[in-house]
Amino acid sequence: VQLQASGGGLVQPGGCLRLSCAASGSIFGIAVMGWYRQAPGKQRELVASISNGGSANYADSVKGRFTISRDNAKNTVYLQMNSLKPEDTAVYYCNANIWAYGSARYLDYWGQGTLVTVSS
Repeated sequence: VQLQASGGGLVQPGGCLRLSCAASGSIFGIAVMGWYRQAPGKQRELVASISNGGSANYADSVKGRFTISRDNAKNTVYLQMNSLKPEDTAVYYCNANIWAYGSARYLDYWGQGTLVTVSS
């Protein structure tokens, strides 16, 4: 099982970006999918998560600006980021709770990280 993230880059304050993360491999089922971020010198933090039923949860710092969504048919999670601020600069990691074929339970998987830089 692999998670492949994409969509990061350099954007000016007030701009927007859309991150994508696709899960691939021998997947039986996916429960929660989410995005975390880690800024330089800081701990990794949860940005947003979404259940397989579509219930979303957001960090207070991104509420009203970021939207998480998923396409269960494509095993893909998205993060639409609007009104970006310099403090949103971080490496963003996707995460998914996946039951792979041959596994006895759900396990956490991580993508490789994609850098988002918000700067003028």
